[in-house]
Amino acid sequence: KDLVAYMRLAANPEDDVSWRRVINEPSRGIGSTTLQKAQDFAGGKPLWAAFSDTRFVFSLPKRTAAAVSEFVDTIKNAAEIAEQEPRSEPVLVRLMNDSGYLDMLRAERSEEANSRLDNLQELVNVAIQHDSTADEPGLLPFLQEIALFSDQDQIEDEPKAEGKVTLMTAHTAKGLEFPAVFVVGLEEGVFPHSRSMTSDSEIAEERRLCYVAMTRAKEELTLSYAARRTTFGQSTFNPVSRFLQALPHDVIAREESMMRSHRDLPTVTSTRNGPYRVTTPSRPLRSPDWRAPYEAGQQVRHAKFGVGVVVSCMPTTGDCEVTVAFPGVIGVKKLMANIAKLESL
Repeated sequence: KDLVAYMRLAANPEDDVSWRRVINEPSRGIGSTTLQKAQDFAGGKPLWAAFSDTRFVFSLPKRTAAAVSEFVDTIKNAAEIAEQEPRSEPVLVRLMNDSGYLDMLRAERSEEANSRLDNLQELVNVAIQHDSTADEPGLLPFLQEIALFSDQDQIEDEPKAEGKVTLMTAHTAKGLEFPAVFVVGLEEGVFPHSRSMTSDSEIAEERRLCYVAMTRAKEELTLSYAARRTTFGQSTFNPVSRFLQALPHDVIAREESMMRSHRDLPTVTSTRNGPYRVTTPSRPLRSPDWRAPYEAGQQVRHAKFGVGVVVSCMPTTGDCEVTVAFPGVIGVKKLMANIAKLESL
């Protein structure tokens, strides 16, 4: 919701509710006293009238003035991109980085922060999808679409009825049971998450959570993974999760597509009103004789980032992109193999 408020300010700087929500998120030292001064200076006009006025900014203490100026520049730059670029995704990515919001979550290193980072990834994916499919792409139409979904979320739940779907994380599934359960995202780097791959104890916790999710099913359990996944606008080809590979083959009914290699996986397409159909790609996703120079789970050393664990390795023209999870605040990095010169350990 904080990033949505940032986007609302880029679309309409006179949105006082959004100003109050994010002007000190992450913390910039801009408190209630500064907001009250801005309100008094604006004299009934939107807060933007004060924050965009150099006379008001120069009247503030030096540190506060610098923080306000930096924040205002962030909003102005995003607004300029929104005016020049008929897409919402570049505005969102710019705000995530320039606001310091992304760095704040990465530095926090808590379970809640990790969950919010995942939500941001999904928000970028939604923005990209909207830009490519909407009749009218852009920041304002995207915000209007988000508002519709938010209104639906606020509708009180009706009495329980058959046929409804409950969407939850594996953490919140403890103690609950359902006739049918779908566990999705069973790929290395997703489940187990890339941030857990540098620690045996965290991998063990991820495995426990995965099996907890599986045992929530009373009658039917469906497990799935994506051959190609898009996060932050970039496609990755992650190996199948070790948790799925460890299950006994004789107790699993596998779909035909799951028994193929990633190279030959069919694509599933659909029309808005028609049934799904499976088609074989006209050309493989990667060359048949291509071999990954690094394997998922392998430890490597980078000259600058230190020792990390390979999450995935994806071929590119004349090179390959290696996704590596490094410990601490460094986090997950996407590196070109020829440039990074990773040392296998």
